[in-house]
Amino acid sequence: MGNKIVTIGFFSLNLFITFALGEYYSKTRPSTPKQEMVTNLHFFFHDTLTASNPSAVLIAKPTLTGRDNNSSPTPFGSLLAIDDPLTVGPDPNSEKIGNARGMYVSSGQHVPTLTMYVDFGFTSGEFNGTSISVFSRNPITEKKRELAVVGGRGRFRMARGVALLNTYFVNLTNGNAIVEYNVTLYHY
Repeated sequence: MGNKIVTIGFFSLNLFITFALGEYYSKTRPSTPKQEMVTNLHFFFHDTLTASNPSAVLIAKPTLTGRDNNSSPTPFGSLLAIDDPLTVGPDPNSEKIGNARGMYVSSGQHVPTLTMYVDFGFTSGEFNGTSISVFSRNPITEKKRELAVVGGRGRFRMARGVALLNTYFVNLTNGNAIVEYNVTLYHY
């Protein structure tokens, strides 16, 4: 009987401590104002679907859309994983500054569109170890378009901004593309 009382007493004490100290949030308080900074980035994104070592691979394809035999390399409903190199220039052999890792889904039934979630991680220069995150719709048939920058890590923690895209090269048969990125970031 004594063990039951000790157990119940311990359980009650534990429950009291949990309720008293176990808040899932802290009081809201004003943040210390910091100087907001603006950074502009310029680089090229190389998306290669066909090669001996592709940087974008199909991980799921549509089977119920009736478009299985579509001649597009990314028919509506296709999901691809990417690990695309980022370079200083449009030449794939130009200086590599990082990788774009994430995925995109072909999300336009009538107009070729991708919805992208990609982490652009920089591996050299001033922003080595830093990244930006993009989650946005990409209407790929438009030569110029913009994507939303929704966050970042490292020096770009809490970044927001816009990436202006310009298709530098695209092969409509195999889907390989080189895209120029001009990114404006607001961060602290």
